[in-house]
Amino acid sequence: MAEGKSIESLVAARDLLKTSLDKSRALGLELDGMSLRLETADQRLLSLESAFRPASRKKCTFLAIGDHIDCAIRPADAVLKVYESVRELEHSLLASPCSNLPCYLSTVRKLEQALRFLSDNCLLAIQWLQGVIELLEDNGMTNERYVLNLKSSLSILQDLQSSEMKSHRDGGALSIAFDKLECEFKQLLTENTSVMQKLQAILERLDMSNQLESCIHAYVDVRTLNARASLQALHLEYLESPTLQFDDEQTIESDLERWSQHLQYAMKHVFEHEHRLSMQVFEKLGQEVWTRCFTMIASRTGIAAFLQFGNKFTESKKSPDKLLNLLKVFAVLDDLRSDFSQLFGTKACAEIQTLTRDLIRNVVHGAWEIFWELSFQVELQRQSPPPSDGSVPLLVSFVMEYCNQLLGDKYRPTMIQILVIHQSWKHEKYQEGLFTNQIYNIVKEIGLNLDSWSKAYHDRAHSFLFMMNNHHYFCSLKGTKLGDMMGESWLRAHEQYKDYYSTLYLKESWGKLLAPITQAATDLTAEEEPIDRDLLKKRLKAFNEAFDDMYKKQYNWIIPDEDLREKMCQRVVQAIAPIYGSYIKKYTTSITPDDSAHRYIKHSVQSLENMLGSLFQPKHRKLGNSKSVTTNYPIDNMKNAMTSQLYLTLTAA
Repeated sequence: MAEGKSIESLVAARDLLKTSLDKSRALGLELDGMSLRLETADQRLLSLESAFRPASRKKCTFLAIGDHIDCAIRPADAVLKVYESVRELEHSLLASPCSNLPCYLSTVRKLEQALRFLSDNCLLAIQWLQGVIELLEDNGMTNERYVLNLKSSLSILQDLQSSEMKSHRDGGALSIAFDKLECEFKQLLTENTSVMQKLQAILERLDMSNQLESCIHAYVDVRTLNARASLQALHLEYLESPTLQFDDEQTIESDLERWSQHLQYAMKHVFEHEHRLSMQVFEKLGQEVWTRCFTMIASRTGIAAFLQFGNKFTESKKSPDKLLNLLKVFAVLDDLRSDFSQLFGTKACAEIQTLTRDLIRNVVHGAWEIFWELSFQVELQRQSPPPSDGSVPLLVSFVMEYCNQLLGDKYRPTMIQILVIHQSWKHEKYQEGLFTNQIYNIVKEIGLNLDSWSKAYHDRAHSFLFMMNNHHYFCSLKGTKLGDMMGESWLRAHEQYKDYYSTLYLKESWGKLLAPITQAATDLTAEEEPIDRDLLKKRLKAFNEAFDDMYKKQYNWIIPDEDLREKMCQRVVQAIAPIYGSYIKKYTTSITPDDSAHRYIKHSVQSLENMLGSLFQPKHRKLGNSKSVTTNYPIDNMKNAMTSQLYLTLTAA
């Protein structure tokens, strides 16, 4: 209603201006006629010349006022026509843009142009009208109604001049239209049909209207919700966990495995899709715009949480298992290297790039440090006692299997890559063989440890059995990555050492045990007369006691390898049973049936063979506070024990 009154007032002002112009022109004509009459009477009425000079000036003033009014009326007419168009366009924008988006966008463009034209013409009309009012006031035009009408018209024009600014304010026609377009933009983003052209058309219109930021935020909000929904089924709450249960290796491996799978899914199926969509939607607006949109989506969706969780693995305590975990983390990042470069390689992703570089740096440095310290940590274990059962120490089997893992296809390329990177950070070139040389050093330290441990046994037979077991273990590495690296000559040498120490073991233990009855069997065969039965009893009794002591002492000794164990049991039986059987046979023929000497035959040949065949069997043992593990100790069973033991030395270093 107020706008209607403004139009009516403007029309009235225009009519008044036209009337004033007509009167001014009539007055100008009258003044022209008067001037002619005054010129013919100039010679006669010279005394009146001074009286007519002000009239001439008044004539010029009215003509000037008429020109100003004429100039003011033309833009005022244009203002009225444009304003009528503005009202029609605003009414058209009351409809929803979804019904006919191109038409709606065209109407918005026309309204913006009309409002700009309205503002420009109002300014021109205002300038001319202000000039008219100033002329009237300067020349004593005191007709208050006339001047007041002009001033009222001036006020109306000034109010219309601000129409463009008001239309952009909240509640204004353009503001409402932009809100509707933003809502339509959000709705289109949620649809699965091909709406790219519509999205780009809305963006182009809003960008030209300086409304792009609101549309960017709308896009980011909608796509962030969509990306989060895609990841919701993965249950990523663990990424926000303040700490990891680093004391539980099984939990760590489980977390690492799902982190690896989830990061790869997020990169290849969520972030890559959002990256492509952002580029397509905002392509016409330039790389800076669409990369900024994608970066905001990725950040709000949780890419930083993935990277920060990966860093938690680098913060765990030092341990051999940590090295393998760090290699897994690096392998995941390396597999996704091209994806990270493609998705987050622009300036807008600087923060994500920093987080990624920090993670890689921590992984590389942590892995290098543990790997490079392994030989030193093995050396520190030299002061620990050897296993009391004479078997292969847990450290030996663990480290050998650990080295075998590092040499495998799963870890070797990654470890070498880390060494190359670390050397480059020190401005040094990676030398071929650096990785394998370090493995050689670890194996060398293991050998030195064995030599030192073998000297810790008080019983030489025990020491020989220990060395036999360990050299046989090295022989079992044939066909493995570590065995291939060490070479055939190394394996053959250990085979020879195994045979050598097995012979020494038999000679030092069971060979000495046979000495009394071997001599006695020889005496009985010679059928010397008379037979000293007391001596026979004494020798048999001595053998029984020595055998029982030896059996009791070696009952807890172990040969972990089943084939070697059976072979050694057979050799012991073959060395003792025939001689013992021969002695018992001769012994029984030299005594009468009722002789009490039968009491001294404590073991039959069969029972003795059974006892010897039961030697060296694996039993349960413990290492420190670790859980009991069997002495054939597969790596999975002994991992906790050795990890705990090596951790103490790694952290103390």
